[in-house]
Amino acid sequence: MCQDKNHEQQGFTQKAQDHASGVSTASAELIAELVTANHILYDQGVLDAFGHVSVRHNQYPDRFVLARNMAPGLVQAEDIVEFDIDGNPFNAAGRAIYLERFIHGEIYKARPDVMAVVHSHSPSVVPFSVSKTSTLRATCHMAGFIGTSTPVFEIRHYAGDTNSLLITNNELGHGLAQSLGERSLVLMRGHGSTVVADSLRRAVYRAVYTELNAQIQAAAQQLGEVTFLSEGEVTETVRVIETQVTRAWDFWSIKAGATAKALAEQKSQLV
Repeated sequence: MCQDKNHEQQGFTQKAQDHASGVSTASAELIAELVTANHILYDQGVLDAFGHVSVRHNQYPDRFVLARNMAPGLVQAEDIVEFDIDGNPFNAAGRAIYLERFIHGEIYKARPDVMAVVHSHSPSVVPFSVSKTSTLRATCHMAGFIGTSTPVFEIRHYAGDTNSLLITNNELGHGLAQSLGERSLVLMRGHGSTVVADSLRRAVYRAVYTELNAQIQAAAQQLGEVTFLSEGEVTETVRVIETQVTRAWDFWSIKAGATAKALAEQKSQLV
């Protein structure tokens, strides 16, 4: 597919021309929370050196903020870049940006209710994206948001069978958003998953429990027939348990803060 002339490929990273203003207008509080989200998702084993999390702009709903192209566990406030809904940066300032930022922009475009997006390759989830016999379903009470089935995005329908499996343009991002529909989670065949929510903290919670639910479901299926959550249980567990998201966030952020501090110290010793 054609590459936008304003985008420059740099190996497996990408640079893009900033908007004329070159200024980010996202609040410091929003940026700080996004940094914490990156650290939590790394510390909880959802993200490693890859994957990313974004949040919709606090003033402009047609913008979002996302880290520059880097490992999530090392993200700091100065690494956050503001984008328009089509994935064009305002303040990248020549820094490499994520190839798959179109995941975020196209979901925000399609779903006005979504305030945050997490894309990951968490290891227990990926097998469910390629299995022809097992569908990821809500298996434990903490993961009712998964529902009774999970859609799988098949990129071959949009890019043929010689693609990288990455969402590298708006067309592919639109296809992914269509597969997601009104759900909270979509799997990406042979790639990973994307989780959405109406707040950043809830999106982080859902990303963590998507991975844990996949572990539990895989283990349960080794034992034999599994009893999954019913439609009614799915609805009620989301209504009740997701009121406790802040409790998880507060604990995870303390733990992740210690991990981030240790990583920063190790990084400084290498410089």
